[in-house]
Amino acid sequence: MPDAPESSPPSRRFAGKAAIVTGGASGIGLAAARRLAAEGARLVLADMHGEAARSAAEALVAAGAPEAFGVTCDVGKAEQVDACMRQALDRFGAVDVIVNNAGLMTFKPFIDLTGADWARVLGVDLMGAFFFIQQGLVHMKPGGAIVNVSSIHARETEPHVAPYAAAKAALVSLTRSAAIEGKPRGIRVNAVLPGAIDTPMLWENPNVKSGVERIDRSEVGRPEDIAAAIAFLAAPEAAFVRGTAVVVDGGRLARL
Repeated sequence: MPDAPESSPPSRRFAGKAAIVTGGASGIGLAAARRLAAEGARLVLADMHGEAARSAAEALVAAGAPEAFGVTCDVGKAEQVDACMRQALDRFGAVDVIVNNAGLMTFKPFIDLTGADWARVLGVDLMGAFFFIQQGLVHMKPGGAIVNVSSIHARETEPHVAPYAAAKAALVSLTRSAAIEGKPRGIRVNAVLPGAIDTPMLWENPNVKSGVERIDRSEVGRPEDIAAAIAFLAAPEAAFVRGTAVVVDGGRLARL
């Protein structure tokens, strides 16, 4: 992996703002929460693992976050998404940023996949984002921003991950549709497509372990690299960026 660049003092682009980050207890979600908090945001970490989310929120506050709390939330269940949004609004009065990061993968040959396999992945990776986008379009004020975490699997993929690749491709399309309908409301919607990122999801991938997918460590990014892209898309500097899909993969996709 490349050496981390020297960090500069964080700006305060999100001072006074409130953000929800799904899958916020670990990996890219936690990195995004840390970045937003460092720039002044108050955070809701929504995660299926509620205790982990609450512990992560406590750590953020201990590290200087203005305010943060964790919520148990299965993003694939509309009623839990609604409850999460209501808790955020009750606590902060508004939600300015939503980062749809929660996701899961399944690893099976195409011919062995079941309807339940598809429903499980699509329920989190696609419908979870839809439910939060819908809540955002209803409750967010003009100037709000939604960032969906897709994947380069939306464009190039590998064997045994068909539901994940399809869900992430659909998420890019959903981003475009939501951006169109969000524009009159003053709400921007964009997506980030991470490549190989140093998270448990990468190293626990059976295709990586078996060598079916070869990983050049020079092309493995850090969760913080994705967090930086998320922060840009959520920030006022990206006010003219709508409905786009930003690839953050160290150039890996360019040679596939």
